[in-house]
Amino acid sequence: MLDFITWNADPFLFHIGNFGLRWYSLAFMVGFLVGYEIESRIYRHEGVPERWLSMLLLWTIAGTIIGARLGHVFFYQWDLYKQDPITILYVWEGGLASHGGTIGIILCVILYSIFTTKRNPLWAFDRLVIPIALVGGLIRLGNLMNSEIFGHATDLPWGFMFIRSAEWRHIYMGQACHPTQIYEALCYFALFGLLMWMYWKKNAEERPGLIFGVFLIGIFLPRFLIEFIKNPQVEFEQTMTLNMGQLLSVPFILLGIGLVIYAMTRPRQHLTFPNRFAEELQSSRK
Repeated sequence: MLDFITWNADPFLFHIGNFGLRWYSLAFMVGFLVGYEIESRIYRHEGVPERWLSMLLLWTIAGTIIGARLGHVFFYQWDLYKQDPITILYVWEGGLASHGGTIGIILCVILYSIFTTKRNPLWAFDRLVIPIALVGGLIRLGNLMNSEIFGHATDLPWGFMFIRSAEWRHIYMGQACHPTQIYEALCYFALFGLLMWMYWKKNAEERPGLIFGVFLIGIFLPRFLIEFIKNPQVEFEQTMTLNMGQLLSVPFILLGIGLVIYAMTRPRQHLTFPNRFAEELQSSRK
């Protein structure tokens, strides 16, 4: 049995001149493509206008990228970015925060519900978070390919030596570390499977807020716990009892618990499922 795993993965899938495609970027793209297909099947299943789907994609992309970037800037490194604010736009240099992305998506889905669906935002949240759980797992695999966001030293046989990481060479040279990216990815993939089962097998969408609440708990409770064995992302976290990621996770966990209680204490809504987009239903009647 191996005492550790030497991790020497190239973070780039390929290079063409000065251009290179990172595995991390590919994970984002695959996540959005697969997520779009999942959401398309859900929207078709429930017979809503197909136009809503394309609008949701635009709102979600905007909320994810802008929110995740600003979350990293303001939650973790404002002292650095305020010296040269233009660098906030340099997304390709890295620096995205999942909590900021979550806040961005929440705000954009509320706007999407106001201007597009004219429905309670919980309707959109319950359906959108299903593929988001999958995207979260893929992004953590992208972090693994970047040899970033790993954990403390460990003597467990699945510990990783991240030999491409300057941080690992500086702090842990010769010691294996927890592959916390894999821990989180496995949690998020399991959550994705649970949410798919809740929607397609248990009709959990008939209890508004239930799927969204389970998602928030399933994303941020594992994140809160795994942070105990994860390296600080920024220097100021080294003196904190709970780091920034944990402090930001607590409100989402509490919100998730509140939504589950809310959903389970109200009558189930019985929905019909025409399995066609609304426009197709209209055209078939002509």
